[in-house]
Amino acid sequence: MVAIDPVCFVVIPDQRAWFPRRFCRPRVKKRAHPRLRILLLVTAITMASGILPQARGQSPEISMREFSSSQIKKGVRPIGFGGDGATWGNYGLLWHEAGGALGDDGETQFTNGNEFQFQALGMTSPATWHRLTFYAITMVQRGNDIHLKARSPGLGPGSTAITGSGADLGVFGKIAMPLSRGFSLGVLLSHERSHFEASSDTTPANTIRYDSAWRPSGGLALAWEPSRRLLFGIREMVNNDMEYRTDPEGTTHGEIRSTEFRLGADIAPWRGAWLDVGGTSLIRSNAQTATHSHVYQPNLGFEQNLLHKRLSLRSGLDETSPTSGLSLQCRRLKLDTAYVHNMGRSRVGTLFGTSSNSFLATLTFNYSGKHAE
Repeated sequence: MVAIDPVCFVVIPDQRAWFPRRFCRPRVKKRAHPRLRILLLVTAITMASGILPQARGQSPEISMREFSSSQIKKGVRPIGFGGDGATWGNYGLLWHEAGGALGDDGETQFTNGNEFQFQALGMTSPATWHRLTFYAITMVQRGNDIHLKARSPGLGPGSTAITGSGADLGVFGKIAMPLSRGFSLGVLLSHERSHFEASSDTTPANTIRYDSAWRPSGGLALAWEPSRRLLFGIREMVNNDMEYRTDPEGTTHGEIRSTEFRLGADIAPWRGAWLDVGGTSLIRSNAQTATHSHVYQPNLGFEQNLLHKRLSLRSGLDETSPTSGLSLQCRRLKLDTAYVHNMGRSRVGTLFGTSSNSFLATLTFNYSGKHAE
């Protein structure tokens, strides 16, 4: 005897019940992929962090680095879609770009006339033992006829309007290699010195000079690529400087420190696209001004590659600054460009002006002839 149940299609041959699992097992709602849950968690944290108090610039010769060396350490491509230094700006992924020579150019223009420019030249070694890769870059930044307000005992009580010029010189090195199971490790070494000299707008005889002396600085980064569609990363960077401040009352000095932690995640929702979510924690202290701050900010971005990666379009939010960019590639040459509105606003505030536009470009030549991995 054969009986057929119209719901479960239960077949009972010879009094033995047989229940086909594919028809009768209860439907269970699939859980979200664990990596996707991690990405959503990072998104929630970084979105919430954007409402916390913002840090402000402390010293002009240190603050002007936000328009040069702070960007070089991330790279122009990551800047274009949110400035997430933990993912595609991660030191550990340096070996992906082995065998390249590059030139950087950047300019930040404020609506009040203040302007900063920088140029840099760098080179990445070919991959060596176990894809171990080395990188070095040197940079120079200048800013002339910069108008701002400063506080210093020798300038008088309160904030004093001053006009001056500054420069920043830096040499940076990176070492990276892939480990096992999709992990990569990278190290940053940095040497940077900057100065800013100005005079009071009302009493030109009153001058002030800021000089920074290098102290051991650098960073460490770890990246994880579990698949071609996922990327996770974390990066730490420490900057230490001894600042010397000279005004009509003499010279004082104190240490300036900053510690930056970055956490980020990337997912490829479809072919050629990347969705980036990250967050930044920045701790800063200035012995000269007896100030200390700790802030959190988000990094969000999207990138779409077209024409077999010959053209890439991207946009994002770097802390509080909207960003955009594009890349063009032709054989061994690649041009990366980025635009940032109010670059570094969450870090320097309105020290140099209320509104700015920044343009950055990197031209890379792949001298090894091998495609980037």
